[in-house]
Amino acid sequence: MKAALLEDRGVVKVAGEDARHFLHGLISADVLDLAPGAARYGALLSPQGKIIADFMIAEAPAADGGGFFLDVPRAMAPALVAKLNLYKLRSRVIVEDLSDVLGIVAAWDGGGAASSGLAYADPRLPALGMRIMVAPHRTKDVAAALGAALVDAEEYEAHRIALGIPQGGRDFSYGDAFPHEADMDQLGGVDFAKGCYVGQEVVSRMEHRGIARTRAVAVRYAGAAPPAGASITAGERQIGTMGSAAQGRGLALVRLDRAADALARGERLLAGNAAIDLVKPDWAHFAFPGEPPPGAGQSKAAQ
Repeated sequence: MKAALLEDRGVVKVAGEDARHFLHGLISADVLDLAPGAARYGALLSPQGKIIADFMIAEAPAADGGGFFLDVPRAMAPALVAKLNLYKLRSRVIVEDLSDVLGIVAAWDGGGAASSGLAYADPRLPALGMRIMVAPHRTKDVAAALGAALVDAEEYEAHRIALGIPQGGRDFSYGDAFPHEADMDQLGGVDFAKGCYVGQEVVSRMEHRGIARTRAVAVRYAGAAPPAGASITAGERQIGTMGSAAQGRGLALVRLDRAADALARGERLLAGNAAIDLVKPDWAHFAFPGEPPPGAGQSKAAQ
């Protein structure tokens, strides 16, 4: 098992008598039945349906003071606190940025039980392992309790990238991407059965009309990693933008229809000067460039 302190992650706490219903009415995840020991993946969206910040949310046991703790990109924590406070109105909640005192430890490639901190399985994908909210100076103790080797955060990044899991600020831009473009619909980040929340109408329309033409997709390359932000081209046409990359795997924000057309024409995809191939992860259930359309190859009788 491996463990790493993710120094780019922060923690926002939402507590108070109205905290559960306050959050449930704002974010894309259902937290009404969230209980200590589990976590949900979700986001606060703009009224236009774009991601302000995505996060994992866990509830602390009442014996430990209760409250909801949001595992969020540290750079986005102040903006998230400000936005939540704007929506607070008369709700009896307190929103705090605890990023200076709490950090996030990721542990993967094995099993174990944390003896300290707020621990939860990563709700996006089991292969991502578990997360523990704890004071950063306790990282070594957490790793020892798990029986995990303490490694650099770059190793976790390579693991995340190999699984094709996008990360905000690297593989999509906050304030510009819709949840479908960040694959949140594929990774449990949107509850389509819950009631209203900010941006819900736009997200539901994209889901029901199937109009997500751009998505974060996994890619494979050989040699040096393509730089983040490099244009992805097919022939003379730009079809996307490169995101994070490590050890021959990467992520890119790609126009699916343009990629499909390019592959049908037999054109190579380039990220800068590096040739790339699109790779469909096992967890992805959207129509993928290069795949035959539904029903292709079947006889009319079979259809």
